[in-house]
Amino acid sequence: MSIGTTNPHAQRLRRNATDAENELWRALRGRQLGGLKFRRQVTVGRSIPDFVCPLKRLIVEVDGGQHSEEADANRTLRLEASGYHVIRFWNHEVSENIGGVLERILAVAETLPSHFKQRQPSSNCG
Repeated sequence: MSIGTTNPHAQRLRRNATDAENELWRALRGRQLGGLKFRRQVTVGRSIPDFVCPLKRLIVEVDGGQHSEEADANRTLRLEASGYHVIRFWNHEVSENIGGVLERILAVAETLPSHFKQRQPSSNCG
């Protein structure tokens, strides 16, 4: 399952993110959490999850009142069937306990295998 960023709907979601999504993104961007690279609202198959760590095949979702538990559960099953691990937080969890949310994300990420080789610095000197 490939990951893409050019979906117009994904771009619209990035522009209209919730306060909780923006707060979590500020903490995840730029490899600030355990050196892990996260991408924000990119296409993964037919879904556009809030955050994806491709190296760990980890998806982080931030849910608010607009979410349907049944639809979210079905989407989680589809993503897990494609090899992703999905964790979900409520908006208020992010807003009220960002440190705890980040600890949980890192703890889960540390249990998952890496799916890509890290790039090694070039040994060319010229």
